[in-house]
Amino acid sequence: MSIPTQEVLVVPESRLAHVEKFCGLLDNSHQFLDFLLDPAHFLFIPRAEAENDPTYKQLIPYVVLQHGDSYFAYQRGKGGGEKRLHARYSIGIGGHIERTDGPISGDLYRTGMMRELQEEVQIGTTWRETLVGAIYDDRTPVGAVHVGIVHLLQLAEPTVTVGEDILENAGFQPLSQLREQYHAFETWSQFLLDYWHK
Repeated sequence: MSIPTQEVLVVPESRLAHVEKFCGLLDNSHQFLDFLLDPAHFLFIPRAEAENDPTYKQLIPYVVLQHGDSYFAYQRGKGGGEKRLHARYSIGIGGHIERTDGPISGDLYRTGMMRELQEEVQIGTTWRETLVGAIYDDRTPVGAVHVGIVHLLQLAEPTVTVGEDILENAGFQPLSQLREQYHAFETWSQFLLDYWHK
């Protein structure tokens, strides 16, 4: 029996041309996310193709968990799907939206985001969600084929349980402490640590 090809959600690179070229975080004051997340421009292509073709951008929910002045951080383990980020630290939880998450005509992006979040952590409290912005870095091969959509979940209590063993050394830490380890973090997380340090 053959293993089905994993197909992931992408948008054409031309969708990024509608905003001024950016590297880092483009906050949602630009109203870019409504444009970027328009299902009329969603496509699915094989992940193996998407990882090597910068003419398509994979849309990645990047969910940050906050309680007070602390953020949930972890180290990416060996079991993670993106080998190029192995052992890096992160404050973002998420991953690819897949064809199996539902039809493009439905609430595909949201369904995929919640699946990814629930696979990686269990949140035992209520939260308030803010859509922060889009994050992009075309200076590296992995960055050039992904666009992150940053969601901030402000938790009522710091009750988070790790659900996957690919999240190592996980827990809440104050922003000041995270910044002391700045260079151990993946680039997207560095952009956010800078943004919230302003």
